[in-house]
Amino acid sequence: MKNLLEINNVVKRYGDFTALNNVSMHIPKGSVFGLLGPNGAGKTSLIRIINQITMPDSGSVLLDGEPLAPHHVEYIGYLPEERGLYKSMKVGEQALYLAQLKGLSKAEAKRRLKYWFDKFDIGAWWDKKIEELSKGMAQKVQFIVTVLHQPKLLIFDEPFSGFDPINAQIIAKEILQLRDEGATIIFSTHRMESVEEMCDYIALINKSNKILDGKLLDIKREFRTNTFQVGINTDTPEEVAATLHENFAVSPADFSLLNEGLSLHVKLENGTSPNELLGYLTSKGEVQHFVELVPSANDIFIQAVQKNS
Repeated sequence: MKNLLEINNVVKRYGDFTALNNVSMHIPKGSVFGLLGPNGAGKTSLIRIINQITMPDSGSVLLDGEPLAPHHVEYIGYLPEERGLYKSMKVGEQALYLAQLKGLSKAEAKRRLKYWFDKFDIGAWWDKKIEELSKGMAQKVQFIVTVLHQPKLLIFDEPFSGFDPINAQIIAKEILQLRDEGATIIFSTHRMESVEEMCDYIALINKSNKILDGKLLDIKREFRTNTFQVGINTDTPEEVAATLHENFAVSPADFSLLNEGLSLHVKLENGTSPNELLGYLTSKGEVQHFVELVPSANDIFIQAVQKNS
């Protein structure tokens, strides 16, 4: 898959502090790319460089194969974590102004704004001032302004901040729709459940260094432990438990079964296949639960950061 954005060996320093240390990552076209890391890791510095708010001290950034240049601003939409709407301006007036800054004519901006305002059922907000809106309402307006000019690259920094679960789901659906229509999306968040739902690729920055990146599914495979949640209803639970302890690394499990039974975590080692474990269990009783514990994005985040620290 061709990359829309290529970040190559980027270094950014502020005095004696290194915010980004030789960071490289490639963001494929038409993907949602999760930019992850603890607070202060360097994510915001990288986003500011992509938006040309600051420049790298060394390294390069390519957008669609071209070195990043001032005119590329029209190809980028940025929704910052700290929102930047003018509180005393009316919603419609401000949206029109910001749309024209992105190169849209007034007529085209009005047409596109009507589409989005109708879609979100917020037409009644047009003549309200931003300061009259709740945080979530203002978030919707800023989201619309961010995507209105149909940029190639969208950068969302904590896009669900201020939203209740229903509106967060609406915005998530719209982000995925934009991806399906061809946009490339950088998605920065601390909400790991959103990463699971939305991201095709991720990169993790810690202490100014990239410590992992790649396709989320491949990273999950890399962090897998071959541990299975096992639940079995058996007449000989002590015998089954003893045999499992003799042959595998076994630990208690905290999930519940519909019928009372034995529930354990079993880690396969020495090339043992899941089928061998399942075959033994089925010979001893009714297997009610058998599933691999796939590492979550949250598990991966914590393990990678702790290992790096």
